[in-house]
Amino acid sequence: MGAEQHAVKFPQDVLDEYASQGIDLPALFSAGALGERMEIRILEASAERVVATMPVKGNTQPYGLLHGGASAVLAETLGSVGAMMHGGIKKIAVGVDLNCTHHRGVREGQVTGVATPVHRGRSTATYDVVISDEHDRRVCTARLTCLLRDTDS
Repeated sequence: MGAEQHAVKFPQDVLDEYASQGIDLPALFSAGALGERMEIRILEASAERVVATMPVKGNTQPYGLLHGGASAVLAETLGSVGAMMHGGIKKIAVGVDLNCTHHRGVREGQVTGVATPVHRGRSTATYDVVISDEHDRRVCTARLTCLLRDTDS
C-alpha cells in the first residue's frame, strides 16, 4: 500500500516491541493483497481498536450496492489485525469464524469499519466489527474469532 502504511496509528509500546526485534512495523504493515485490491485503508491499529475505510466504488455487486463479501473482507481484515496486535510478535492470528449481518445497502462514498474486542485470550481473540456509511448509519455488524498460533521463530 505504499505511503498509506506509514499513516497507520500504532501504540508506541507496540512499535517499540517490534523495533526491539529489528522489525519496522509501519513499513511492513498492510491489509494484504486482497485488502489492497479493495483499497482498504487502515487508519488506527491496536488490540483495543482497529479502524479502516473502504470505498464503495469497485466493491459492489451487480445491483450497484456494496457487496456483502466486501463487508466481510473488511470485517475479517480489521478483526485479524486486532487479534494480531493482541497476540503480539510471537503469535499469528488465523480467522476461524466470521459472521456478518447486513443492515442496509450503500451505493456510493466510503464505509468505515471499527473493530473492538469481545474476548482476548491466550489462544483465541474475538472482535465485534461495526461498518458504517458516511452518514454514520450502520451498514453491517460482524463478529470474527481468530485462533492465535505460535510463530515458527
